[in-house]
Amino acid sequence: MAVGKLLLISLAVGLTAYFFYDTETITPGMVRGKKVLVTGSSTGIGEQIAYKFSEIGAHVMLTARRAERLQEVAKRCLQLGASSVHYVVSDMGNLTSAQHVAQEAIDKLGGLDYLVLNHVGGSGSFGYFQGDMKDVLSSITVNYLSYIQLTSTALKALEKSQGSIVIMSSMSGRIGAPFTTNYCAAKFALEGFYSSLRREFSLSKKNVSVTVAVLGYIDTENAVKKVGDKITMTASSKEDCAEEVVKSAVLRRPELFYPYWGIKPFVLFRDLAPTLMGNILDKFYVLENIQ
Repeated sequence: MAVGKLLLISLAVGLTAYFFYDTETITPGMVRGKKVLVTGSSTGIGEQIAYKFSEIGAHVMLTARRAERLQEVAKRCLQLGASSVHYVVSDMGNLTSAQHVAQEAIDKLGGLDYLVLNHVGGSGSFGYFQGDMKDVLSSITVNYLSYIQLTSTALKALEKSQGSIVIMSSMSGRIGAPFTTNYCAAKFALEGFYSSLRREFSLSKKNVSVTVAVLGYIDTENAVKKVGDKITMTASSKEDCAEEVVKSAVLRRPELFYPYWGIKPFVLFRDLAPTLMGNILDKFYVLENIQ
């Protein structure tokens, strides 16, 4: 009986939060002229986030590893209405490179209002953990330590502008997922670091917001190529995802769940029925296609 009541209360809280958040909107005037750094912005969600910020008149700094692709995205950003666009080629597996990116953004844009950390990478594939420490270190460096390095370098500029940090996380950062052990570990670490940092900002009266975007399976080229034949989930739109990320960033929300109903119920009920949640999620994997 007590568990049933808790489930109902959790569902009611989730419904209330969802419908309340959904009624809020943003306008171009809230963003026009703001200075935005988007990492991993040559493709996928990062590319779409850059376009959304451009549509509402932001100054945008792009970064990724492919110069030609960044040039194409920069051109499109200008066409969509960005106040200005810059880009810098970087490899987030190198922390010095990550530091350079943040400093370059501050120098070129004249400050920073939004630090959007979206990049993902590292060696290793979608499959069983084989005990390779090289893959572990590679994933932790790209998917965790480089985020911290970028934040550290940009911190003073964000405090000065009373800006926002936006982190791309995953349901794999809330509920342990098989076949992505290294990635999962990095996302759990990100969630811990940035939830802690958010509280420090609050206690020290620093008006810097931290938004953690907890994302599901999105139809980016890399994600579909990597896991498309290994799971039975339906991928959600990267364009819609980017729109929700930008909205949550501008409204300074602490969290975003996208797609909401594909993630939030599992997160709400994981501590009440962890075995059941694990069994349900395991049904989505096509084991014969996983090495």
